Amino acid sequence: MLKNKFLALAAILLMSATAHAAQKQDTFTTPGGKTVTITHIKHASIQITFEGKQYYVDPVTEIEPRTDWGIYPKADYILVTHEHPDHFDEMAIARLRGTQTAVYLNRNTQERLHGSNVVMKNGDSLRIGEGVWLWAVPAYNTTEGREQFHPKGRDNGYILQLDGLRIYIAGDTEDIPEMANLKKIDIAFLPCNQPYTMTPDQLVKAAKSFMPKVLFPYHYSDTRINMVLMKMVGSGIDVRIRDYK
Repeated sequence: MLKNKFLALAAILLMSATAHAAQKQDTFTTPGGKTVTITHIKHASIQITFEGKQYYVDPVTEIEPRTDWGIYPKADYILVTHEHPDHFDEMAIARLRGTQTAVYLNRNTQERLHGSNVVMKNGDSLRIGEGVWLWAVPAYNTTEGREQFHPKGRDNGYILQLDGLRIYIAGDTEDIPEMANLKKIDIAFLPCNQPYTMTPDQLVKAAKSFMPKVLFPYHYSDTRINMVLMKMVGSGIDVRIRDYK
């Protein structure tokens, strides 16, 4: 009987995840009553719109489906977590870059990207606009034999705070202990594709360590991402599956 109930729940969650994965945008309200719109592009590429400003995270072109960044509004801000080609694409940045675009990145990416950019390392914080703050936080591998993919101290995750709404974009990382120090995260993007980032179990552990209000699993490639949905039942976290293969 218990097994049948589990299978029925799994089927319902799978249908729900499939139905909602096609949703391209989610809208949130800041503590100050302003609107933040998140557009789900693909893999690790995200567009965030706030007060007429455009924020892009890890825009890339060639990861399927191929993206024509020329049809998107010019960026006011671009955040790059690290230099791997599924996160850093100089052509995409060039298409999005306007005369006033600010690009925030780690040291290794700065060495590859032309133009004036702002290098951030783990622990750095900046006020980048009216009511807008940006923190660079750790992102790295911990599993033995996989540390070389994302060494500790090299790459960034980011916390973007918009009028008090706190968005955590984890970048490529496992369930590192620093996540337990995250405070008042409203929206979290956590990756799920071992050997490079997290397993579903690691993602669940990570999310429960800091309890965001809303969780978007992303960067999940061929992972059975509905497993995260199942494992998070009863957690109190609003898990939303979008198309981030």
